[in-house]
Amino acid sequence: MADRRRKKKPVRGKGSGSRGGSALRPAKVKGSGFSTEYSLLLTATMILLAFGVVMVFSASSTSQILSDGSLAGSTFYLKKTLIAVAIGLLCMWFVMRGSLSRFREMTPKFMIGTLIALVLVLFMGAAINGTRGWFIFGPVQIQPAEFVKLGLVLYGANLLADRPDRLHSIRDMGPYLGMTGAALLLVLAQPDMGSAMVAVFAVFVTLFAAGARPRDLGLLAGGAGMVAFVFALAAPYRRDRLLTFLNPDGDVTGNGFQIIQAKIAIGSGGFDGVGIGNGVQKAFYLPEAHTDMISAVIGEEFGFLGMIALILVYGLLGYAGFQIARKAKDDYGRILAGGLTGLILIQAFINLYAVMGMAPLTGVPLPLVSYGNNSLIVSLISIGLILNVGRGGKAATLSKPVPGRGPGGNARLRLIEGEGHRRQAKRTTGAERRDSGRRYGGARGSGPGRSRRASR
Repeated sequence: MADRRRKKKPVRGKGSGSRGGSALRPAKVKGSGFSTEYSLLLTATMILLAFGVVMVFSASSTSQILSDGSLAGSTFYLKKTLIAVAIGLLCMWFVMRGSLSRFREMTPKFMIGTLIALVLVLFMGAAINGTRGWFIFGPVQIQPAEFVKLGLVLYGANLLADRPDRLHSIRDMGPYLGMTGAALLLVLAQPDMGSAMVAVFAVFVTLFAAGARPRDLGLLAGGAGMVAFVFALAAPYRRDRLLTFLNPDGDVTGNGFQIIQAKIAIGSGGFDGVGIGNGVQKAFYLPEAHTDMISAVIGEEFGFLGMIALILVYGLLGYAGFQIARKAKDDYGRILAGGLTGLILIQAFINLYAVMGMAPLTGVPLPLVSYGNNSLIVSLISIGLILNVGRGGKAATLSKPVPGRGPGGNARLRLIEGEGHRRQAKRTTGAERRDSGRRYGGARGSGPGRSRRASR
């Protein structure tokens, strides 16, 4: 019985490998390419994207109609969001299917490029809401601070994966912390406290994923907290914002107006909301309803149930991302997936906490939901990289793409699986290599043909 099953394996045309490849390969490729975590992450991303498009239109259309007096401008932000979604999905597909080793090689250049952009934006950038952080090219706005958050996670994964000795002490972390400090100083010079806060938390998650000691992380957290407190008190408007967070009712028509209106919106939603499109606070009462305060609009129109459902979807995204990190095939993939998952979740937590009055307002958007093209594209790039790790990032990191094949995971898995056989084939005779290639349908000199000949 066992002999008959063994004879059925080398039948030509079976499997998805090259010319009668091993029958085990398709199962490995399928398992690594469509794991449960991979599917969950992709599903959560699509749910948040679709929901975000709907909520951007709901939160922005009413104020646009009232300000313009016509329906012509009601889809202004919707159109821009759809364009950003299309660009972001294209970028996500590209990094998901691309060579992770190639992206890793580009990390130092990408990091240096973002630092240069942060310097240039201080002199050549446009100021929006008091922050000089945008390059404006016609209808296109580029915010370097969004990309530097991604760059710091990429740089940390690249630096720490091959050098675990850099995690022995805070002093050994110097190169990574130095790069982080330089980027944060440039972001704070704009000033953009929200992006700097997100970047700090993302760096902590990256260090944690890399295996830094809890004692060192605690010392770094204490130092970062002291610096943030001093920086918050250094400027009058930041000090007023901090005092408003502690007592928003003390300035109901000034600094406390936005957070009070957000609480009114959430309270008006009750348990199940007033219905999509029926919210009132977004009509001039709630500033930045389609960006920073979109969570309040969700709370009003979908109620407590809608907010819980939103948090659960983010929880699903986080679970899938961290599971991909835990099951990554190498340290680089583990650190990268963990850091990027943390980067997305941190922004969601900061936004939700601020809208509910549990944290100061910092202008951090709700990832994949709020209007904000730069944030949306960077979030989708991050998810694409996590999905790349879930597809088998180690193959992309340790090998070069097979000539004539695309960057898909199947070819990379076959390359890794057959690598040891090809090294051993160099020590065999030419007759054995020719026989294994012709007789068993495998590639010339490949491992599977030779192993079947030996088993006979």
